[in-house]
Amino acid sequence: MSQDTVADAMNMLRNAKKAGKTIVKASIVSNLLLEILKIMKQEGAIKKYKIDSKDKSVIITLGDFSDCKGIKPRFSCGVDQIEKYRRRYLPARNLGVMILSTNKGLMTHEEAEKEGIGGCLMAYFY
Repeated sequence: MSQDTVADAMNMLRNAKKAGKTIVKASIVSNLLLEILKIMKQEGAIKKYKIDSKDKSVIITLGDFSDCKGIKPRFSCGVDQIEKYRRRYLPARNLGVMILSTNKGLMTHEEAEKEGIGGCLMAYFY
């Protein structure tokens, strides 16, 4: 088992999507992963997620996305560098979301640009 729960969960989601599955059971749970799933739900990439405290797992219902990955190594970027990384990881200008960890919590790259703060790149999906 890997040390990076976010990257493992994103790989599970991507593999399940390619296999045509609609529900994924991730046996790895962390507060960081739950915050990323919350953002993915807001953006429509997943439909819902449920925490199963008995098994210590998360059951995720997939929504509408083509690809999702964790970003490794976790690059730190200022607000002026967000555009550079957006071009690197996302396929088109208005397509996809990068998730950043900022001092105000996790947020999308668009929210970070509006607030004028940078952060650490965590994951992306489109």
